[in-house]
Amino acid sequence: MDQGQFGDTAVPLSHLAQALVRDGDRFTLHGAAGWMQGRTMYGGASSFIAYVAAQRAFPDLPPLRAAQIGFIGPVGEDIEARVTMLRTGKSVSHVETTLWCEGALAFRATWLFGRARPGNGHNPAARLDGIAAPETSEPVAHSPMTPAFIERMDLRQAGPRGGDGRMAIRRWVRLKDREGLDPYAEMIAIGDTLPPGSIRAIERPGPLSSINWSLTVLGEDMTTRDGWWLLETESNHLADGFSSETLRMWNTDGVEVMRGLQSVAIFGSKDGRARA
Repeated sequence: MDQGQFGDTAVPLSHLAQALVRDGDRFTLHGAAGWMQGRTMYGGASSFIAYVAAQRAFPDLPPLRAAQIGFIGPVGEDIEARVTMLRTGKSVSHVETTLWCEGALAFRATWLFGRARPGNGHNPAARLDGIAAPETSEPVAHSPMTPAFIERMDLRQAGPRGGDGRMAIRRWVRLKDREGLDPYAEMIAIGDTLPPGSIRAIERPGPLSSINWSLTVLGEDMTTRDGWWLLETESNHLADGFSSETLRMWNTDGVEVMRGLQSVAIFGSKDGRARA
């Protein structure tokens, strides 16, 4: 199979952004094999491409506040992105990005951008105390099953080995190549990096697949130290091959900057073979 212009090695996300070519009211991208995960693209990469397309189509948008993302079908190496302004008001704009592969709809995201308004009350984002610094934390070991795109990230342990009794995964994550990326694009690119917390309860081997991702950005301060972000996925419920997951993200000061909710398909038959 043709591995596309980038081959098997994942290129920096900034290169994917540069390879996104505008063609009238649409954008095309050819060849992103290094960011594939099985037969579909890593969800953070497809979401990143969709976000960049929205920014390119409407460059004067205010800061991102929230997003509703649907992973509808396999996103392949060759993509067509279509961007639509659903509504723009005095302070809030709703933008839709759809990704198409071989003529089929594979991805849909609704982005909510909003300008700050005079406040009417205040409730600061939660702060996480007592976290170990990423610089002194142990690197996460890769396995033969680790996808190629993980080589573009640094991952460090951020909790006791084997977990703390919760059905959750927590890691420090940063992109190795961040030059030219705005912090919202960076957040979207790495926010879906971790496996679901329900992996701690899985009884048989099998693939996992994100179905959707609903996220809220907690404020406009998207700063952290040296690109490090603390990510966590926690299972709220696992049954019938589906897991409900809460996704959270903190900066190095322990201030929460993103909270999301995600549905994940958990495959794996009783004989140990995956069945879609």
